[in-house]
Amino acid sequence: MSLTTINGRAVSKLCLGTMTWGEQNTAAEGHEQISYALDNGINFMDCAEMYPVPPAAETAGRSEEIIGSWLAKNGRREDWVIATKAAGPGASMDYLRGGPKHNLDYLTKAVDDSLRRMQTDYIDLYQLHWPERSTNIFGQLGYRHRESDDTPIQETLEALQTLIKSGKIRSIGLSNENPWGTMRYLELARSMGLPKIESVQNVYNLLSRVYEIGMAEISHREDVGLLAYSPMAFGALSGKYRNGAKPPKARITLFERFARYSSPQSTQSIDAYCDLAESWGMDPAQMALAFVNQQPFVLSTIIGATTMEQLKANIASQEITLDKDQLKAINKIHAGQPNPAP
Repeated sequence: MSLTTINGRAVSKLCLGTMTWGEQNTAAEGHEQISYALDNGINFMDCAEMYPVPPAAETAGRSEEIIGSWLAKNGRREDWVIATKAAGPGASMDYLRGGPKHNLDYLTKAVDDSLRRMQTDYIDLYQLHWPERSTNIFGQLGYRHRESDDTPIQETLEALQTLIKSGKIRSIGLSNENPWGTMRYLELARSMGLPKIESVQNVYNLLSRVYEIGMAEISHREDVGLLAYSPMAFGALSGKYRNGAKPPKARITLFERFARYSSPQSTQSIDAYCDLAESWGMDPAQMALAFVNQQPFVLSTIIGATTMEQLKANIASQEITLDKDQLKAINKIHAGQPNPAP
């Protein structure tokens, strides 16, 4: 088994992330990133209807619009595998269709809006950004069961099947999903003749390796690869925030809400990983990416950059292979403080 394709089409090991476009990056900068990535072997690009981040009513859809304006200018649609995502419910999402749900009506509107913004006739991979049901997402711990009036998963899959048959989307995936949810989608697809999910986009990095616990086996046994997001932990694993540094225009500097990787435990682990990379004469950011890139359950690693210098370094990470002794050293740090930022 090889986790390398979406809808039968091979995708690059790195996927171009877009969530800064329209907020931290201008349209011109987004266009430059798309062109450079394509010229350097990247054929996979991921977006979402709510991007850029932080999400806001006045900026929602801008990232998709930047993709669309590049396609309108350059063509080359067939050179790209384009993924985007439908938002889930939440108090902060009420500006999208009065509060997103994963039923046919809402998903059809979401798909149509994404197609219009991206100026394309189809979406290669359409993902549910987070579950509609009430469950732990975005690093929440201490599960408490809560009943909620959510769209049944079978109904969601039937809606996605309708959209596939319409030609508007070609394949489907999940995001911020857990083992129960993932297996439920797979079980219903098998038993009801509904579309099979092809990927799960979850967080995975040196500070958060929880995907290995329950999800990695599913990836292998069910042929559902991981699209690893936040592989550098909001850039923290580059070391640029060490010793209290606040680089101008950096995400954590600009937006204090992004505190997932700022705990004392995370800071301690970041220092250890950066020191280790530097002892090998390696860029800490490239080491962090190389670790994710070579995990066998990873379909593609989503890289994000606000500068061309960062993008070039990120793409160069695919040339690095960590040997068994290097992996052993990384795992020793992990064992001492496992998953400080789940």
